[in-house]
Amino acid sequence: MTQESKARTVKGVVVSNGMDKSIVVRVDRYVKHPKYKKFVRKSTKLMAHDEDNACQVGDTVTIVESRPISKHKRWKLVEINERAAR
Repeated sequence: MTQESKARTVKGVVVSNGMDKSIVVRVDRYVKHPKYKKFVRKSTKLMAHDEDNACQVGDTVTIVESRPISKHKRWKLVEINERAAR
């Protein structure tokens, strides 16, 4: 039997990498407005741990929920899905 991970994974875009071993990832989601029934884009910014300082601004990444690493960091970088065009 293999044990499956129950941690959440999300995909987003790196919006900041100015810190050492940390990145800020914007995760977009679409929700239907309760009254007007139109789909609205909402975003959340999450801080994630980037051990190798590999990410650049604009990269599309996958992050996974983890134990608290610092005051604001609760996520870890899993992989870089797409590099930003330079």
